[in-house]
Amino acid sequence: MVDTHAHLAACEQSDAELVAEAGAVGVTRILTIGIDDESNREAVAAAEGHPEVFASAGRHPNAAAGFEAQDAERIATHAAHPRVRAVGETGLDFYRDRAPRRDQRAAFAGQIEIARQAALPLVIHVRDPDGSSDAIDEVFATLDADAQGVAVILHCFSAPARVEDAAERGWHCSFAGNLTYPRAEDLREAAVRVPAELLLVETDSPFLAPQGRRGRPNRPANVVATAASLAELRGIEIAELEQIVEANARRLFSW
Repeated sequence: MVDTHAHLAACEQSDAELVAEAGAVGVTRILTIGIDDESNREAVAAAEGHPEVFASAGRHPNAAAGFEAQDAERIATHAAHPRVRAVGETGLDFYRDRAPRRDQRAAFAGQIEIARQAALPLVIHVRDPDGSSDAIDEVFATLDADAQGVAVILHCFSAPARVEDAAERGWHCSFAGNLTYPRAEDLREAAVRVPAELLLVETDSPFLAPQGRRGRPNRPANVVATAASLAELRGIEIAELEQIVEANARRLFSW
């Protein structure tokens, strides 16, 4: 099994502890995600220090305030590192609005171009307030206009009403522990409709622990629990789901 989206630097345990614990339950690859300058450096360091770990470098929409050309240049420098296999996470977050929307859009546009130039997949974060789809609609429109030829990963998939639209575009849909939450019925229905070749699983550690571990910090080892739930939803054995997800991740991240 693989964890295609974790934030090792935000976890309480050391990278070594997290990697060892994940390996003990069969997790062989972890993509650790940067969201700002400091965490980008930490993600690259984790990837340099552990053969099981690879990195993604980016600027999260909630950290996009004041995004300028030099910020894009630093991300592009990280993207050239051999252990960096994706750009982002980036996108739009209208739920928290911790950064001006103009800056979120600038960071998003900049990272689309970095991903294109580096020939790396782009990790997307998108979130709306309840009852709105403004961020989702804008992210889809922006990607349609500007990200042709770029592999797209909709991290912590949050657009269940548009799962067919994502599939038509060939975008990967990644499911985290919130798939297991009692109220996430629409997400579970969407997870069944994603084509197998576009399916990914993640933890988003230390966030979104699966239902049996809610209330505690998440960790990469818990991706196994989310994968088991996803396999059950899709009516297949966990071993088959593992093969599907591992093949998809290998193709995307070249690991």
